[in-house]
Amino acid sequence: MNKSPFIVTCVLFALVSCQKKTIDADILIQNGTVYNGINKQPFKHTIAVKNDKIVYIGDALDVDINTSKTIDASGLIVSPGFIDPHTHADREFNKPETAHNLPFLMQGITTVVAGNDGDSFFPAQTHVDMYEEHGIGTNAILLIGHETIRKEVIGLSDRVATSEEIVQMQALLDKEMEAAGNFGMSTGLFYAPGSYATTSEVIELAKTCAENGGIYDSHLRDESSYTVGLVAAVEEAIQIGREAKLPIHISHIKCLGVDVWKKSDTIISMVEAAQKEGIAVSANQYPYEASATGLKAATAPKWAQSGGTDSLLYRYDSPQHRQRILAETKNNIRRRGGPESLLIVVIQNPEYRNKTLLQISKDLGIPPEEAVYKILRTKGIIRIASFNMADYDIHNFMKQKWVTTGSDGNTGHPRKYGSFPRKYRKYVVDEGVLDLPTFINQSSSKTAEILGISNRGILKEGYFADIILFDPTTFRDKADFKNAYAYAEGLQYAIINGQIAVEKGEPSDKRHGRVLRKNN
Repeated sequence: MNKSPFIVTCVLFALVSCQKKTIDADILIQNGTVYNGINKQPFKHTIAVKNDKIVYIGDALDVDINTSKTIDASGLIVSPGFIDPHTHADREFNKPETAHNLPFLMQGITTVVAGNDGDSFFPAQTHVDMYEEHGIGTNAILLIGHETIRKEVIGLSDRVATSEEIVQMQALLDKEMEAAGNFGMSTGLFYAPGSYATTSEVIELAKTCAENGGIYDSHLRDESSYTVGLVAAVEEAIQIGREAKLPIHISHIKCLGVDVWKKSDTIISMVEAAQKEGIAVSANQYPYEASATGLKAATAPKWAQSGGTDSLLYRYDSPQHRQRILAETKNNIRRRGGPESLLIVVIQNPEYRNKTLLQISKDLGIPPEEAVYKILRTKGIIRIASFNMADYDIHNFMKQKWVTTGSDGNTGHPRKYGSFPRKYRKYVVDEGVLDLPTFINQSSSKTAEILGISNRGILKEGYFADIILFDPTTFRDKADFKNAYAYAEGLQYAIINGQIAVEKGEPSDKRHGRVLRKNN
């Protein structure tokens, strides 16, 4: 007797259904446009999360998924959580009331690197223990600061380290990296006292870092024409990588100031030549025309800063040094585009806040270079935004495969609250410098690859569930130089280690981040 086609179809459907894999999940994400961090083309995949891992990513029809929480991602971009390779978020982590790390989290950042620019908290293990005790809102990767190590051994003096002191610094670095699982060493060779170190000193410490499997992250000795010049500073970083045999990561790569505009072509050629030589060189970049730093660091001569601010002001008051200091300060101001380009963004004295150096000098009736030292006599931290970069170089660096997204997030500059959504809105949507998948890759998987972060940065089965969902029509930065403290908009969901940290645009009051360790 012949079976009807209908019966045969039903039997086949039943057999296929019986063969489907059943998956138990805590969270199910469906109907979104999924960029996995690697591929150019998006998928309409379903993602299942169990505990802290992605347990399934693929076609929903191929499996049966049991879940207690379903997220309808219709109209949303689903992406790996962003990784910020250059922040100062350890200052947030140190206090329970700010440890949620919301300025970064609300940008879609699920992992931050801290301890950059040669400046880290010491000893690292004490702070790791603190973070794990009170919890942190994003994952954290820690670097050991060269400046921090140098201050422990030498102090603030402007002098060459002895061979015995280098051995002491190596021992401290080795102990720090082993104890806390730090991912590498950072330098701030532009800043005193890090600037007092010779290249050979840094190479010897970088060798210790390499023995521990670490990366070398550097604020270059010069991003402009202050001392050795931008090109020579990049050459120095490459030399350190060559001789110490470890990966080099140049932080916030830029051509800072009129003397070095359009040097990006030269820098790119140098990096590509080093890569062909076998040296792993990469960089990060924040998407702003203005940098940020301390007023003292930007304007005062390095030699005059030896010993700290009090020593600088003592030398300034000395007839022997005053005219030289003023002349060099005037030239440093010129390098950064003039006094009209330097905006005071953080200072205790409200009379100076949100004014340019030019405005303040006119108010005081003195030249801008003299106004610098009048301002430095006020108490507390003094930070500036310095408008000194050209679009040509910003675009040029941004298009390179070895350049990732970073914020250098610090108080007073909008980049702390807006770098990643600004890059998306300005350079993907408005100007078309990058396409969307390249932006996501530069903000997640590429950064994980450079830093050596295992099982993060890609949406893949078995990887940790650090996932974000953002609205492509509303994802944007809101912070600017008048209000640098406004949270970004458009992030709908953030999942960190399998736990929901942001839901329907609202952050959770719980902290789901972890301190990630190189040796684990």
